[in-house]
Formats: sequence, structure tokens, C-alpha cells
Amino acid sequence: MGTVLDGKAIAAALEERMRSRVEAFRRRPQLAILSFNTPASRLFELMQVERARALGIQCRNEVLDSARVTPEDVERRIQAWNADPAVHGIFVHQPMPPQIDPQRISTMIDPQKDVEGIHPQNSARRFFAKARIGSCTALAVMELIDSTGVPLEGKEAVVVGHSEIVGRPVSMLLLDRLATTTVCHVATNRAGRLEAHVRRAEVLVVAVGRPRLIPGAWIRPESIVIDVGINVVDGKVVGDVEFETARDRAAYISPVPGGVGPVTVMMVMLNTIEAFRLQGGA
Repeated sequence: MGTVLDGKAIAAALEERMRSRVEAFRRRPQLAILSFNTPASRLFELMQVERARALGIQCRNEVLDSARVTPEDVERRIQAWNADPAVHGIFVHQPMPPQIDPQRISTMIDPQKDVEGIHPQNSARRFFAKARIGSCTALAVMELIDSTGVPLEGKEAVVVGHSEIVGRPVSMLLLDRLATTTVCHVATNRAGRLEAHVRRAEVLVVAVGRPRLIPGAWIRPESIVIDVGINVVDGKVVGDVEFETARDRAAYISPVPGGVGPVTVMMVMLNTIEAFRLQGGA
């Protein structure tokens, strides 16, 4: 039976290390959060505000009505925060309402204040392995993998899902560590080849948002499995991987909830500190 990676414990250790950094600053970093009135968005927002305050990071947050918000509403708020020197980090929750274009919004955020690492400029820097601010969820995935102590060089890594905020940046980070990396997506599944790719993965990252998409029987023995998916089934939060069966085969596996989520919140804080430093904060 594999070791369950405790995201809460890893997040707590990160928080302890970050607190001393924030306390050493003469001024306090400030994070601005734009969220929408959906249960998932509000829950993540509350976690972000709680952790920011615990670290001594100032926080301002605004909640918009998903049904009524217009693109202009979101753009006006971002422009105001871009122009405000007191704001050092901007985080806009995803998924955004359907009337909002997330790619347009990502280009509007000042890249030095983009604590989610989604601005095209930050994405380009990530391509050349020179990004100082990266995708929070992707960084959290790597932190969980690193907690195992298993070297990645030469490992067969498979990423299921190719979104701009998780799958693609995770694949780049794995490549930076010299893992042999394959990205799977909906067309892989339609072609009937997903199982074959998953079965050979020594490191498997799944970020699709489909409950139990990956049967536990597909998991390669003694592999590392990082489940990024968050799904609600019959009132219970589950991941994209069939956890109990997968745990019997994997060496390490992240749970849902309690795995990637808490570490992602801390990566938002880490990026806020880095954004503060990029803007001359000390």
C-alpha cells in the first residue's frame, strides 16, 4: 500500500519557512483576489485569505456575481489593481463565468503582479525555464513530487490533461527536471490509447476534472500519482483517480481532498512574496 502524501503537512512546512521571510520585510506584501459567487470559488478564496493573514500578507478581496458580471466589470477591477502601487499580487479565480474570456483576462494582468503565472510573458519565461513566477497548481504538483525524495531524471512521466493552468506548465516543469514527459488529452482517450500511456507512467499527474477517470488497475506498481482533479459525487469530493485501488499499487499518491489543494494555496503566497520582491519590495 502506497504512502499518502499529506498536502496539509507540506503546506504547513512551507508556511513556516515563508513567515520569516515576510517578517523580515519593512513593508507588507498585498494580495488582491477577484472571485465569483460559486461554492468552489468562495471556498478557495477563504483559504487564500486565511493563509495570507496568517503569514502577515495584506489581503483585499472582491466577489462578483457570476450571472451578472460583465467582461468590463472584470477588466475595470484589474486595471485599477494594476495601477495601484499598494497591490503587489493579483489573483483571478478560475473557472471564470462563461461570458468572461480567461485568455483576455490573463493578458490584462500586469505580469509582475500575476501571482497565478498565467500571463503570456510569464508563460514564455517558463518555456525557457527562466520564470520567477509560475503556475501555482503546477508548482504545488512539483512540491508534492519532491516530497517523495524520488529523483525525476530519466523517469517516464505522463500528464493527463493539457490546460494552460495545470497540464501544460506541469509538463514543462517535468521536462526541466529531465523526465521523459508525455501529455495526454481528450484525443488520446478517444483514440483508445490513454490506458497504455498511464500504465507505463512512473510519475502520473492527472488534471482533467472527471471523477475516477483513471481506474486504479491502470496504475504502474511503485509509481508516483498526483491527482489534481476536484469533483463532487453524491456529496463527496473525489479526484480523477480511483484512489483506493490506485493506492494499493502506487508507491506514493496524493489524496483528494488534502493533497494538491493546500499546497497550491501556499504557492499563491510564495508567488505574492516573489511579486513583491520583483516590484522592489523589501
